[in-house]
Amino acid sequence: MKFIPPTALVLSAIALLTGAAHAQAGGAKISDGVVKIGVLTDINGPFMDNVGKGSIVATEIAVEEFGGKVLGMPIEIVTADHQNKADIASTKTREWLDRDKVDAVTELGNSAVALAAMKIAQEKGRMSIVTGAGAQRISNEDCTPNNVHWVYDSYALANVGTKSLVKKGFKTWYYVTADYAFGHSLENDGRKFIEAAGGSVVGSSRYPFPGNDFASYIVKANGSKANAVAIATAGLDLQNAIKQGREFGLGTGGQATVAMLMSIMDVHGLGLKNAGNMMFAESFYWDYDDESRKFADKFMKKMKRMPTALQAGQYSAIRTYLKAVEQAKSDDVADVIKAMKRMRIQDAFAKNGTLRDDGKMVHDMLLVKVKMPSESKKPWDYYSVQETVPGKEAFESLDQSKCPLVKK
Repeated sequence: MKFIPPTALVLSAIALLTGAAHAQAGGAKISDGVVKIGVLTDINGPFMDNVGKGSIVATEIAVEEFGGKVLGMPIEIVTADHQNKADIASTKTREWLDRDKVDAVTELGNSAVALAAMKIAQEKGRMSIVTGAGAQRISNEDCTPNNVHWVYDSYALANVGTKSLVKKGFKTWYYVTADYAFGHSLENDGRKFIEAAGGSVVGSSRYPFPGNDFASYIVKANGSKANAVAIATAGLDLQNAIKQGREFGLGTGGQATVAMLMSIMDVHGLGLKNAGNMMFAESFYWDYDDESRKFADKFMKKMKRMPTALQAGQYSAIRTYLKAVEQAKSDDVADVIKAMKRMRIQDAFAKNGTLRDDGKMVHDMLLVKVKMPSESKKPWDYYSVQETVPGKEAFESLDQSKCPLVKK
């Protein structure tokens, strides 16, 4: 065994103490002297265009705007593919929090993945930031004090995306729904708003997610003679369902095809010929105002396409998280969330945003209509904003919340 002089041991101890002091310099308390963000996303699966690499790039843009540091400490990003499997997400989240000392695990597209990661983050005393999943239970009955829920939830999507169409005369509806948590949530919430507005759901079909062949479900939807066929899924599944629906005559003869969750990448993939005149709820459009265009320009330079709402929401959430760390002078989850709740969130994504006690970030939502090819004047000129719905009207009120964190 090599002999280590006492002097060397003393110097090593001083170095360790100096490092600890550095991590708390200026009164700031940053664990391990680094703020580490873990982006757990769908890199190669059906949601990869809506989140995936674009959400990683959005995170990088937010970090770059801070100069790569917060409170003088470096910001690091780690990434992984959850493959839309809750068990893989759980394993990776534990590994990140236990071994890699990740402070916040984020994106978490796919509601089952989000719910699994949230639980572990709570158990380990770290933060989860859900930007890519929309099941209402994330910030409702399964809420945790360590989680924030950004971009949207199924309530807001269904609320903004159905009521106006019922009022326009689309009284009867048929659902084609992905058979997993988020799909169920989209359908269930949509039913409530359709019925509340005086309409009815005459039937539904649930397909195993992910799916490729939608023919039998579309035939049933057509046979229902419903005024509107709602497709409650997302990503490549949504695009395939709409394309196959057009082949089977879905949306003809005055019947509406309604996407319960659609993104600009879905419109791009379908083309305006297939997607034109569809109406749906959105939470971001790159050409909405100067701030959205500024972020979109940065994103375009890196990705060569425009950002989706989920990617813009990821940028917003990470930017707000880092501002909260800066204001709290700490990366402790309780300190950070307390700081976030004090903020008025106004950026490229969020308009009139506030973080509530249930962890939901409430902000204005948009009702958009996809332009026809003749109406589009430039690349990515895809939406016509029909209505801006204030957050308090779009999202479920705290009075209705089942989140145990909400005091009533």
